[in-house]
Amino acid sequence: MRAFVFPGQGSQKIGMGSDLAEASSAARDVFEEVDDALGEKLSAIMRNGPEDQLTLTQNAQPAIMANSLAIVRVLQDEFGVSLVEKGEYVAGHSLGEYSALCATGAFSLAETARLLRLRGQAMQAAVPVGIGAMCALLGTNVDTAGKLADAAAQGEVCTVANDNDPTQVVLSGHVSAIERAIGMAKEFGARRAVLLPVSAPFHCELMAPAARAMEDALAIAAPAPPHLPLFANVTAQPVADADQIRRLLVEQVTGRVRWRESAMGMAAAGVTHFVELGGKVLSPMIARSTQDCESRSIVTMQDCETLAKEL
Repeated sequence: MRAFVFPGQGSQKIGMGSDLAEASSAARDVFEEVDDALGEKLSAIMRNGPEDQLTLTQNAQPAIMANSLAIVRVLQDEFGVSLVEKGEYVAGHSLGEYSALCATGAFSLAETARLLRLRGQAMQAAVPVGIGAMCALLGTNVDTAGKLADAAAQGEVCTVANDNDPTQVVLSGHVSAIERAIGMAKEFGARRAVLLPVSAPFHCELMAPAARAMEDALAIAAPAPPHLPLFANVTAQPVADADQIRRLLVEQVTGRVRWRESAMGMAAAGVTHFVELGGKVLSPMIARSTQDCESRSIVTMQDCETLAKEL
């Protein structure tokens, strides 16, 4: 059994999708459709930068999605590979859930681009710059990270935002609490703690205003039932009901990304092959979270061709 997975923020880089756009009209069509939906040339920022514009949350989120969906379209149109026919589940890391849902027919490409632009803007606006922060804890597990977060909070917000794999957990909250967590990390057995270069404290209760904005947006641009079940971030369980998906997408803004548990859950459900579309971030996490599973990344036109031949 196979699952297709979609990366989240942090996987963006200058030049993303350029190889695909040069080689495939199907990929170019995706980038043009996203540009049209947003009313600006996001594809030019993806191709040429500047980097500070690409890393803005409101740009990074639709850009990462566009890159992933260009690969989906190339696989489908150039090589005749259908995700629905070749996969059992989809999953995405944070914004990657929107990519996964678009790839399986729950949202149109234009809807997904506009939702992610709004999501990025709402997440950025939810907390003034300098109030929140995030850090990655390396060499520790989610239970220990939770105890560290509780100790560092001291009346402020400090919580586990991403349970990525058995050795990598991300905390989110008020900047002073995150700084305390970094200072205390080695006492709690973490090998290293790294302040992340992000513009807001994602996946914690400080994002409540953004969750309300997404609730309003998803009441209008409601998802259709996807053609494959989605392993949801906040439950680490498969879901195919459209109303439930909409609710989980709202909860996801403030909730924990349970990626390690999702990978383990898909493996327990019989998935033996994971295919990451548009990045090289999730595959190593999956490899560290599962046993006897193959995980691979599809980024270039050559990757698409190789995968198509194997399928």
